[in-house]
Amino acid sequence: MKTKTEQDSKTLTVLFLRELADMYDAETRIAKALPRMAKAAVSEDLKQAVLAHLQETKEHSTKIKEIYSLFDKKVKGKTCKATVGLLEEADEIAEEFKGSPSIDAALIAALQKVEHYEIASYGCLHAWALLLGNNDAADIIGTILDEESAANDKLNELAEFQCNITALGETGDEDSPEIIHRNATPSKK
Repeated sequence: MKTKTEQDSKTLTVLFLRELADMYDAETRIAKALPRMAKAAVSEDLKQAVLAHLQETKEHSTKIKEIYSLFDKKVKGKTCKATVGLLEEADEIAEEFKGSPSIDAALIAALQKVEHYEIASYGCLHAWALLLGNNDAADIIGTILDEESAANDKLNELAEFQCNITALGETGDEDSPEIIHRNATPSKK
């Protein structure tokens, strides 16, 4: 049976700060990885999207420090094992598909896995900040969440209308879905 002290240390605030530390590490690691991914990309549009998100990612680390100060805490390091794994996978896929028509599609898949992890994490943090009554923290996290969602939307757009089509075109088949897709009118969202 857990003691009262052990139970008291497992509060929502403790969980919030633990997960925030996880995201601080994640953002730091992602900021180091994005230049490699941009360099591996063939599509100029993808390179630019990755580099634009790099700037946002660096700002996210600063925003997380700001959130910590709202809780009168200093940033603590905590290894984000999920991000470590996702970035290792991204490096592997970039190496495996280097020079192929599918490289950009592969990079987008790897990048979107990272974005989806971030979106899920920041979604929880946002809800918890609201429950904890810290609207300033919730606002900052909401801004980060919006930027992560926009980055994911941009990756979706690049995948759908450019990079996946290029990857599909490696067959050279005139009846391929690539030819059919290029003749189709893009759907409105």
